[in-house]
Amino acid sequence: MDTEAIRLISAGIAMGYGAIGPAIGTGYIGGKALEAMGRNPEIENIIFMRMLVSMAVTGTTGIYALVVALLILYM
Repeated sequence: MDTEAIRLISAGIAMGYGAIGPAIGTGYIGGKALEAMGRNPEIENIIFMRMLVSMAVTGTTGIYALVVALLILYM
């Protein structure tokens, strides 16, 4: 197999596995936040702000996976 093909496959696998975690985490955070808002609507703004921060932290894992995939491709 050519080294270029191995690099492309490796970058694809890195992004594939790296995107699964943030996707599951974001869905879980959003679902639990909506559940909490339904149970306690008077603190909806506080829950919403904490949900946004948690989703941002969860999303950074996907960005790290993208950086690793780009390093595999261009190094």
